[in-house]
Amino acid sequence: MKWVHVSENWSAFFEAILEKWPEADVDELEEIDGDQRAFIKYISEVTDQEIAETRDEIREWLAGEIPADIVMDPGHDNHSIALSAKYVGEGEDESDDDARFGDDDEILDDGDENRV
Repeated sequence: MKWVHVSENWSAFFEAILEKWPEADVDELEEIDGDQRAFIKYISEVTDQEIAETRDEIREWLAGEIPADIVMDPGHDNHSIALSAKYVGEGEDESDDDARFGDDDEILDDGDENRV
């Protein structure tokens, strides 16, 4: 992941940050508000590490995947939809309603309507 993912979804990353750096405080994180330099300085202070060591640790953390709860956050939906465009056939729009495929109200053999 990139810092832009973290800064755009800053409060949603609090849980992941606290999991990695349990010394951090939510109130302090709110004040940082996604500012990378302030975050590096803060984590360096609470972990009693050198800035360079903290920067490397954060870089390593960023090398991981975006946590699933962030990806599922409603604020991240538009980004996820845009990424899904590569899987959508030519002439289709990734935001189109699937109802146009005609199977949403299909009656199953047992009489129940097929609901997704």
